[in-house]
Amino acid sequence: MELKKIALNDVHEALGAKMVPFAGYNMPVRYSSDLDEHHTVRNTVGVFDVSHMGEFMLRGPKALELIQRVTSNDASKLTDGKVQYSCFPNEEGGIVDDLLVYRFGEEEYMLVVNASNIEKDWEWVSKYNTEGVEMENISDEISLFAVQGPKAVEALQSLTAVDLPSMVYYTFEKGEFAGVQDVIISATGYTGAGGFEIYVKNEDAKKVFDAIMDAGQAFGIKPIGLGARDTLRLEMGFCLYGNDINDTTSPLEAGLGWITKFNKEFTNSAELKAQKEAGVSKKLVGFEMLDRAIPRAHFEIVNAEGENIGEVTSGTMSPTLGKGIGLGYVQTAYSKPETEVFVRVRNKDVKAQVVKLPFVKK
Repeated sequence: MELKKIALNDVHEALGAKMVPFAGYNMPVRYSSDLDEHHTVRNTVGVFDVSHMGEFMLRGPKALELIQRVTSNDASKLTDGKVQYSCFPNEEGGIVDDLLVYRFGEEEYMLVVNASNIEKDWEWVSKYNTEGVEMENISDEISLFAVQGPKAVEALQSLTAVDLPSMVYYTFEKGEFAGVQDVIISATGYTGAGGFEIYVKNEDAKKVFDAIMDAGQAFGIKPIGLGARDTLRLEMGFCLYGNDINDTTSPLEAGLGWITKFNKEFTNSAELKAQKEAGVSKKLVGFEMLDRAIPRAHFEIVNAEGENIGEVTSGTMSPTLGKGIGLGYVQTAYSKPETEVFVRVRNKDVKAQVVKLPFVKK
């Protein structure tokens, strides 16, 4: 299958990005070094091109009803200009995908889904669309720039009349940005460093990207690749679909009980409610290495006796903390913070301890 290209593919290549296949797209993984890019976002400001993400528009009087049916969170709590994190539970107790729900109006919503799941998610939502909700897949028309870091507000404010400092986390506004109309400016992101996600039409992408780079120059802005995006999200304990959550992991096991609301009926809600009442047998936890080692996905997690109690789902050397950190599923008995566990690294059991997330406190 031929790799898809994001609108600014050539711009990233000209900036010296190393391009790699990711979720069916040719994507920039790094420009300088993962470490340098990670610290840039934590300390100042960086811009990611995450235009591979998927966007679906849902419109009509039954749009909310459909969203309520297919997502685990309670979208009726949304008001105009608000964003909600949610997931699509499947019929077997796992997760089809995690997503963001944007409310533009009583009868207009946008769902933002993972690039690798665009087709799967579209089919999933369509399957439950029995009431004639108008659905539009605009994924191929939209570019998305995540401008993240403590200097993001200052770096972007000159580009828009929207009052960026007053925007709270998980809200958005539609307005003029870098001379382009109807840009979605969203106070969201995947790094825990603060900042915005900017949705623009592909034809305006280069103009907006260049404006962001120019305006951010005084604040040390740099383009950032997917390598640093992964270490940044992991330091916050954010789940990555395909690693930490998938078609077989329950939202309750994954620590996503907070987005699983049983005041409504949704796909598999009865079974998930029963699971909540019975208690889960495994849980997704964060852990820090006490001895020097880098945990990696699929490494075994064992107890002091060397018995298997789980598996690592994501792991890295934390650039901020200077030690190995990871996420993994363990038997519930081992899920409390400060519990000592061991990660099997090349047949050697290396000491670690379960910690409360996020790894990096703001």
